[in-house]
Amino acid sequence: MEIRNHDLIILGSGLAGLRAAVEAANVSKGELDIAIISKTQLTRPHSVCAEGGTGCCLRPEEGDSLELHAWDTVKGSDFLADQDAVQIFVEAMPKEIYLQDQMGCPWSRREDGRINQRPFGGHSFPRAVFAADKTGFFEVHALYDTMQKYNNITRYDDVMATSLLVEDKQFRGLTCVDLARGTFITFNAKALILATGGACRIYGFTTYSYTVTGDGMAIAYRAGLPLKDMEFVQFHPTGLIPSGVLITEAARGEGGYLRNNKGERFMDKYAPKMKETAPRDIVSRSEMLEIEAGRGFKGPNGLDYIHLDLTHLGAEKINERLPLIREVSIKFADVDPIDKPIPIRPAAHYSMGGVHVDNDGACPDVQGIWAAGEVACVSIHGANRLGSNSTAECLVWGGITGNRAAKYAMKQKKLPEPLLEKAYYEEHRVMDAIFRRKNTENFYEIRSKLREVLDTHVGVFRTQEGLEKALSTIKELQKRFEYCGIKDKNRIYNTDLVSYLEMENMLQLAEVMTKGALDRKESRGGHARRDYPNRDDENWLKHTLAYYTPTGPRMEYSPVNISIWKPVERKY
Repeated sequence: MEIRNHDLIILGSGLAGLRAAVEAANVSKGELDIAIISKTQLTRPHSVCAEGGTGCCLRPEEGDSLELHAWDTVKGSDFLADQDAVQIFVEAMPKEIYLQDQMGCPWSRREDGRINQRPFGGHSFPRAVFAADKTGFFEVHALYDTMQKYNNITRYDDVMATSLLVEDKQFRGLTCVDLARGTFITFNAKALILATGGACRIYGFTTYSYTVTGDGMAIAYRAGLPLKDMEFVQFHPTGLIPSGVLITEAARGEGGYLRNNKGERFMDKYAPKMKETAPRDIVSRSEMLEIEAGRGFKGPNGLDYIHLDLTHLGAEKINERLPLIREVSIKFADVDPIDKPIPIRPAAHYSMGGVHVDNDGACPDVQGIWAAGEVACVSIHGANRLGSNSTAECLVWGGITGNRAAKYAMKQKKLPEPLLEKAYYEEHRVMDAIFRRKNTENFYEIRSKLREVLDTHVGVFRTQEGLEKALSTIKELQKRFEYCGIKDKNRIYNTDLVSYLEMENMLQLAEVMTKGALDRKESRGGHARRDYPNRDDENWLKHTLAYYTPTGPRMEYSPVNISIWKPVERKY
């Protein structure tokens, strides 16, 4: 086992992780030894897949305001967002956009040269700052290029974390597998920032990259940190058939129409004011109702769909504003959106829940750990995230956690003593026991079954019967997983080992998600119960907190911050 020492570790190299690294390096002025660790190559996080824009109030002189951005966010969240956190978020965003501009992010511009913005779902003002339809890609590379300026950051590519080392509610380090060298590493550090992203690869039909398996959430959960609001999963209205590749909300923000098999623009009857630019939970439910009513198109493998029609936008606008969407539609669906509508349906897209943190991104249950981005739940998204607020959240809390964790680490006089006993146990488990286990079950089949049951029963619509069946199946799959081993015994780039560890994480998170959904007897945002179709503020205006136990999650609840606006009916 190798032992590596750093003052501050950032786990994850997406928007939140890179923003945290730049901030920590800047704040510490060379004083801290910082490490950034990524399961992939540093420039290949899922953040590069963000397409449409980053939400921000830049035009108060034209009618927008910080208060309006905050109100749209709170209303969009179905009033489960913490309103004090939302205020922090909207106030910080303009600075982050201009900072990205200074770093070289090639924002799309208006004719007068000012940064452009486009409409996005649930926003009452064109608020999404964009770089064509490759926003996340350009933001990541602007931050990555900036990070190269600092010589006190050590990078670890292709290194997968397996556990957090915690004792007496104090962070002491983490354990990892170096995939490229096939070795086991224990990292000792004064502080940690989790920035590992979401978990939507738990689902089968999803917009997410294959690497997004909730690793950071799972290792935090097993280390005693509670997961908050995991039952709230966002289904993006426009996942490409049959791959699930994201078709950005910007396609609707730029004027695209949703049509059923009768050619009708059906959003008129579900959200007469905002139509296609209503919040994602409303649009996804509307699409599924159209499909269930027989007004969809027959798709492969049960993936019936409706159409996203861009043909009326014209070639010039599509090529200028949506070049990536045209490219992926042609490559993955053999459809040129200039001439034909795009086949789409709702796809698992975002985890509103995550590791429970306070407004500084700090984990209240363990000292020395912060979390930022999709792995964390502050909560500013509540039960439903507005489009363009995710990349924005990554920038804001990447900056906040980088600042706070760096200042904390600088105050610690020395590194903590390594928890060698726990580290050696984890090394034996990962690098020896898993390799020796008899492989009487196929965990790839278990993975396929898990995704099928979540797609079927923990999707856009949910019921008591379906959730109970899903939870029972997950428990059964967990028992079957105990009889899984790996066939590949090589240590170098062992994708069998990676898939095994990911499967372990996904099974635990699926149980938390499903149990939370089963217990929450109401419909709110992305959690739509057919047997409890109404929002129930009297009993369920509260956050879910799931704590790890060997027999399954223990559920507790915490209040929502309602400091500005009282809940009202959502109308769009």
